[in-house]
Amino acid sequence: MTTLQKIAKYLLVFLKYFSLVFFAFVAVLPIVSCVITAFKTETEYAQTNVMELPESWLNFQNFIDAFTRANMGKGFVNSLIILVSVLVVSVLVGTQLAYVLNRFKFPGNNLIRNLFLFATLLPGVAMQIAVYQIMYSLGFINSLFGYIVMMCGTDVIAIYIYIQFFENISYSLDESAIMDGASYFTIFYKILLPLLKPAIVTSCILKGVGTYNEYYCANLYLQDKKKYPTVATSLYTFVGPLGSKYNLICAGVIISLLPALIVFITCQKQIYSGLTSGAVKG
Repeated sequence: MTTLQKIAKYLLVFLKYFSLVFFAFVAVLPIVSCVITAFKTETEYAQTNVMELPESWLNFQNFIDAFTRANMGKGFVNSLIILVSVLVVSVLVGTQLAYVLNRFKFPGNNLIRNLFLFATLLPGVAMQIAVYQIMYSLGFINSLFGYIVMMCGTDVIAIYIYIQFFENISYSLDESAIMDGASYFTIFYKILLPLLKPAIVTSCILKGVGTYNEYYCANLYLQDKKKYPTVATSLYTFVGPLGSKYNLICAGVIISLLPALIVFITCQKQIYSGLTSGAVKG
């Protein structure tokens, strides 16, 4: 190996690790800034820059104010109800739909798959006028039940994950169960659904994160913020025309991150195995 080749090799290694450190720094910087701001008083926040450390790390008044004044307790309850309902319905509908599309061949099967693919190309914002008119006609505006129904809309990505996973499950399981007298519902619920656990974990992560962090539709359809706050909309309490209280907003953001962090720490083994096993296979 010549000197020039050695220099090129070391340069590539340097660039690789430098890019990793740089992008890790870019990703962590907003979180660090948020944590620092959350412990500052209003006076400190007004007089210091965002990366200057607070005078005291024992100032938890911002967290108390954010939780009480933004009604985050009720927001967590509403978000939990929405999240559980949406995940249960989405998993049941998505897995059954994928089961029908994969296991049964009928006229229009490919058409339905292509229509689902076409639906992913439509921007959600462009369809909000039609969706709002439907929600208004059904009386689902400012209704937690109506918002849950809307959020339970079929997740196309999850359906394709389920279909790909079904394709890796042998048809001999279905045939053996049918020979033993099992119905299609028994085959699905007793044999195939338990095998879909990795794919279900993957789709629940994708759908759950999107539902928990959803702000636009929650703000649009749950208009009574005192009665139907969610974790995402409750933080909007501290934003107003006379200024925003970012120290309280950052405290609220950290509070909203805690449930997801706890779930990740306690279930990280299942999450990692679900992501790898439930990935789309070619």
